[in-house]
Amino acid sequence: MLSASLDHAWIEAHVPHKGTMCLLERVVEWSDQRIVCEAISHTDPANPLRDAARLGAATGVEYAAQAMAVHGALLAPSDAAPTQGYLTSVRGLSLHTDRLDDAGGPLTVTAERLSGDARLILYQFSLHCGGRCLLDGRASVVLDAQSL
Repeated sequence: MLSASLDHAWIEAHVPHKGTMCLLERVVEWSDQRIVCEAISHTDPANPLRDAARLGAATGVEYAAQAMAVHGALLAPSDAAPTQGYLTSVRGLSLHTDRLDDAGGPLTVTAERLSGDARLILYQFSLHCGGRCLLDGRASVVLDAQSL
């Protein structure tokens, strides 16, 4: 597994999300099959996903989707133009907490590629804070959605 500490600026330059909507702080490690990222934006009162002054646990799916997007950017050829992907389904989602904003530290966001091809990928994902799992599930992602 390649260990690369890619920062927030690198992530923002390689995913469609900009400004406060770019939720991930850094890539901790990645390989062809898996990515691990860290996030601290869940504690930011200006987080755009907050509703009624709280960040519900289901918003963790967006954190996972952004990790999947970063994984795709890391696997793309360096001279390839960025492509737009879409999260097409989420299955087996288990929420082990009510909210993310009261987690006691950075979030660890993990996405592991289970199967797929050049058009569609199935990931398993999880968000942890410390040793505690906050949510987990599976998601399908369509790559290069412009070509559909």
